[in-house]
Amino acid sequence: MPTIGITLGDQAGIGPEIVEAALASNQLPREFDYRIIGDRLSNITPGKPTIETAQAAVDGLERGASMLANGDIDAIVTAPVAKEHLHTVGFTFPGQTEFFTNRLGVTNYAMCLTGHHLTVGLVTIHQSLASVPTSLTTTEIVKTGRLLADFARKKHGRSAKIAVCGLNPHAGENGAFGSEDLEIIAPAIDLLNRGDNEFSGPHPADTIFYPASQGAYDAVLCMYHDQGLIPLKLLDFATGVNVTLGLPRPRVSPDHGTAFDIAGTGQADPSSFIHALQLAARLA
Repeated sequence: MPTIGITLGDQAGIGPEIVEAALASNQLPREFDYRIIGDRLSNITPGKPTIETAQAAVDGLERGASMLANGDIDAIVTAPVAKEHLHTVGFTFPGQTEFFTNRLGVTNYAMCLTGHHLTVGLVTIHQSLASVPTSLTTTEIVKTGRLLADFARKKHGRSAKIAVCGLNPHAGENGAFGSEDLEIIAPAIDLLNRGDNEFSGPHPADTIFYPASQGAYDAVLCMYHDQGLIPLKLLDFATGVNVTLGLPRPRVSPDHGTAFDIAGTGQADPSSFIHALQLAARLA
């Protein structure tokens, strides 16, 4: 029976309760085994992360990555962590995406989030907005676009139709608001269209997400983190799933954080975690 591993995240957050609620639901594929990675800590105060909860989260990630690399599990779903607390115990990665790609030796990767209404891929991820324009390259856009198209093909079972966002307002207005759309993004679209998937753009980011949410596109390729995540979380907060593209085995997570403010109150919604487990099973 295939096995999906589950980490608990920072246990002072909502991770343990959404994991428990998801496993108790009747919405998971029965042909899979679900294995929790790491032990539950005792004497935790909900909403109060500590060195111990941060270290346990890192230990769970390390063990999970090793199991995923060795094939001891067929996919992994990771509960939320608080990056600022992980850094206090020596975690040096910007996020879990970069951690898993490092531990599995993958350099060709990208972050994708997918929900009921939207699927978005991100060319740049965890970096300052000021650094995005100088980080964008035609090569990186092509790489991310191909990974996103491969995921969309797996999800829908056919060639993908993908909209590519511009960087600047109105996709640069033919160079009036910046040259990146003409000089970096447009050439990437030309290269991407040499395959059997359909890429279009660059599209103005303020108008493309509505038709995409209505089914006109299978995914939207976004130039930076918030460009893609704001519309996705607005429309798909309860169903959104974070997917690390390019790994040899699936790694997914819910699209929300630790929610320390509601931990232990019974308000945590396990829907995103349930969808993450469902997607992990499909991909595995």
